[in-house]
Amino acid sequence: MKILAQVAMVMNLDKCIGCNTCSVTCKQTWTNRDGIEYAWFNNVESKPGIGFPKAWEDQSQWRGGWKLDAHGRLTLVAGSKLGRFLGLPAPRHLPGLEDYGEPTTYDWDTLLSAPAGTDMPVARPLDALSGQPRPITWGVNWEDSLAGSPQFANLDPNLRAISQQVSEAIDQTFLFHLPRICNHCLNPACVASCPSGAMFKRQADGIVLVDQNACRGWRLCVKGCPYKKTYINHRSGKAEKCTFCFPRIEEGLPTVCAETCSGRMRYIGLVLYDLDRVEAAASIRDPKQLLAAQRLVFADPNDPEVVANALANGVAEDWLEAARRSPVWALINRFQVALPLHPEFRTLPMVWYIPPLSPVLDATAAFGGDNTEADDVARTVAQLRIPMEYLAQLFTGGDVSAVAGVLMKLSAMRTHMRNVTVKHEVDEPLLAAVKTTAADLEALYRLLAIAKPADRFVIPLAHNEDARRLAGWQSGCALDQAGGPGMSHRPTMAVSS
Repeated sequence: MKILAQVAMVMNLDKCIGCNTCSVTCKQTWTNRDGIEYAWFNNVESKPGIGFPKAWEDQSQWRGGWKLDAHGRLTLVAGSKLGRFLGLPAPRHLPGLEDYGEPTTYDWDTLLSAPAGTDMPVARPLDALSGQPRPITWGVNWEDSLAGSPQFANLDPNLRAISQQVSEAIDQTFLFHLPRICNHCLNPACVASCPSGAMFKRQADGIVLVDQNACRGWRLCVKGCPYKKTYINHRSGKAEKCTFCFPRIEEGLPTVCAETCSGRMRYIGLVLYDLDRVEAAASIRDPKQLLAAQRLVFADPNDPEVVANALANGVAEDWLEAARRSPVWALINRFQVALPLHPEFRTLPMVWYIPPLSPVLDATAAFGGDNTEADDVARTVAQLRIPMEYLAQLFTGGDVSAVAGVLMKLSAMRTHMRNVTVKHEVDEPLLAAVKTTAADLEALYRLLAIAKPADRFVIPLAHNEDARRLAGWQSGCALDQAGGPGMSHRPTMAVSS
């Protein structure tokens, strides 16, 4: 056993309205520099849809993440070390700029300088890199709210497990929003893919960063990441990625995307995990068992043996207290309503999601049931407009029962709170059906519905006397530097994974 701490995030998709405030604030903070105009460390996708970059989930095309070889050992989908080396300096299976959407600006001067007349002047789209006019044919939010569904949404790789009838009428079936950042995985394929050791995972908090001095621009990290959340700065030739806003995290502040989220749907906290269990969890043969395996990697911060081991490995006492109060630990392991994105990629992501629950009470009445009866509501969950099979492809490696269990618990929470506030009674059969207690459902309700920032963000201060050295800064704020914060030299307390 080797217990370490990891900063992690949970997103409640029931609350995401697709406003993209998180994307805009992240863009202004981290990717507003020359050379990275096309990059979005945080983006919000419409599901169903092919996402950003195009069809990033289709590893038969992009060959990212991990797989098991004939002997059950983990190996990169991208191939052996020798094979990757022989593919340099031009590795295959990389998204092109057209897959991300070429950065665009507009001929604003036409609007400002056009003479008075009867016709409305139009600002033509211009390529942000060359300044030349060009048509807009793709972009990061091209499919927002199922726009362009007949062309793009039905190409979503997750729809392969859904009935043909649903696929043909995709724009009339279901929609939800999926915000995405780097998952700062426990078993990051980007780190394993980097031949120069520039990509590394900090031992102190698990955040994955890029050492710009060591990066040689091989782009294998882009290929290795199955979520395609590593980008190449075309000016510097270096890799850049989401830094989990580590300068803020070290000060006990939430990430910019979480701070500005209008839906209050992001939760940040610490989880303790057993490093010795990571490889075994990622090596489970059945993809449907990967969710349970990753949950077993996490360690209970209330267990005395875990606490003693964590202290021996340098985890501070106040970090252990933060782990006990962590909303992320509660949502993943205590309540078990959060799920990882594509666990079959075997990277053990540390950004988890609460799947969206359709308006189940209204749906129950529409199906002719009684929305005050727990049995009728439970039966409705299996018939909701967002197919459980689709959610299972996203979050559980195809295990529909795991998704159903989460949706049943979320539905039971709503029914229970309605019972206790309107009828002033507790439905014991309902609690037994979802294997929980009234106290747990009420605690889950408080966390998901009315939690204050202090409950949603439990982030301990970093333990390092030289904070500037930890953050990788040379002096002051580095937003005006070519690399930006987190994209300079390697912090001294970090170790390569």
